[in-house]
This record gives sequence, structure tokens and C-alpha cells, in this order.
Amino acid sequence: MTNKPQVKKMFPNTDLCFDVKTLLLSDRKTKFGKEYPGVLMHDRPFHYTFMETLPPTAGKRNPHVFIGHYITITRRDDGSLRLNFRPLKKDDNFCVDSYAIGVCIELRKALAGLVGERRPRS
Repeated sequence: MTNKPQVKKMFPNTDLCFDVKTLLLSDRKTKFGKEYPGVLMHDRPFHYTFMETLPPTAGKRNPHVFIGHYITITRRDDGSLRLNFRPLKKDDNFCVDSYAIGVCIELRKALAGLVGERRPRS
């Protein structure tokens, strides 16, 4: 026995000569060919209002708090920071020392901005 997905029947309808008021978050005016996620409401005769909703990626679980050339840092739900290395590009000019120094500089810059200066315990 196979489980076929249920397809909801669509009711074709055409409303002629009506006004649509658009309330957009991403653009000032609608752009030709661009899709906008949102809700279309029939307010009154011959008048609709379209309200754009936030994209599904808004409120991302682990947002980037630092994006560098060598590393990215994300913040987890519990507030902790996770360091991620970006893809390593090895070409003819690759130098291990330059790469390591670049990572060190970015780590110091990112952590100084995110956590601040901390002195070692005595």
C-alpha cells in the first residue's frame, strides 16, 4: 500500500479591475518578476492588501556575529560562540605562516569586539 501525498484542489478565480495596496519590508516598490512571501487580504469590494512577511531565514538559529577572510563566528542559542574556519584556498602563493598570522589577527579582532579584553588570572 503506497501513501500518495494529498493534493489540495485549487479553485481558479479571476478578479478583474481591483486595487492592491502593498506593504513591503524588503523593497519600496514591487519589482517586476520578484516573488514576495506574504498574505493577500480582501479588504473591501475591489480592494486587496498584500503584506509581506519575514523570510523563513529571519531569526536564524545560529547567526553570524563575525565574518572574516579566514574565520566566521556564530552565536549559539545559549549565548556561546562557535569559531568556524572558512574554506582554505591553497594556490601557488599560499604560505602557512601568512595564513596562521591572518587567522591570529582575525581571532584577536573578533574576540576583542565580542568578549572584550580579559586579563589572565594570577
